[in-house]
Amino acid sequence: MVQIKTPEQIAKMREAGLVVAAVHAATGAAAVPGATTRDLDQVAREVLAEHGAKPNFLGYGGFPATICTSVNEVVVHGIPDDRTVLKDGDIISIDAGAIIDGWHGDAAFTAFVGTGHAPELVELSRVTEESMWAGIAAMRNGNRLVDVSRAIETYIRRQPRPGGGKYGIIEDYGGHGIGTEMHMDPHLLNYVSRKRGKGPKLVPGFCLAIEPMVSLGTPRTEVLEDEWTVITTDGTWSSHWEHSVALTEEGPLVLTAPDGGKEKLAELGVTAAPDPLA
Repeated sequence: MVQIKTPEQIAKMREAGLVVAAVHAATGAAAVPGATTRDLDQVAREVLAEHGAKPNFLGYGGFPATICTSVNEVVVHGIPDDRTVLKDGDIISIDAGAIIDGWHGDAAFTAFVGTGHAPELVELSRVTEESMWAGIAAMRNGNRLVDVSRAIETYIRRQPRPGGGKYGIIEDYGGHGIGTEMHMDPHLLNYVSRKRGKGPKLVPGFCLAIEPMVSLGTPRTEVLEDEWTVITTDGTWSSHWEHSVALTEEGPLVLTAPDGGKEKLAELGVTAAPDPLA
């Protein structure tokens, strides 16, 4: 069952989303050469505490940290620790969440550590982020879930990969519903699958965490012995971007973007819904 939210509940999710945005700003600034991923986790804990929010990752299924820190070939669910020291030229996906009064926010972004990144890595992150926004723009009243998947996949497939070849759209992980829990129905593929059909119709109150994950090579992954860390099977580096989005009567509201998605959606010809907290 898909959980449909009231405007009041969406406003509460917006509060949680803004906390996630604050965590992103702080951890992104702290992702510098010489920092450990545990350092970033501590920064996230402090921001959550400052805002009176609870972490939704810590303890989830036994996960031992506040955020996920996935470096280079790690696609998702990387565990912060003292051994992983960020180096100049690394890329890192920082996935964070927050709970306010029982309502969840969840978002991820890819950060560049230091300088001197290869153009193909810069383009990888851009393609992944822009495919996310294409999916967000497809969150329109009357569309179906598959329209979001199609928008994400179509954008990625149309982008030439520097050096040739194709980008790998990660197959085993995708987006999800969000609300009173972090992961809820429906599961959102980042590509179109005939087996899954069209999926539910998008209506006001529908909330999704839209999160494409893209690699420079394979779409396939494996999980390490810690039972959390997910890497590409061919060792190619990957990017991960995510926003939590609510569909309202007036269009999509990007709950975890500081401006509610207004600027980016305008570039795509879509008007973002008014911010209920403005």
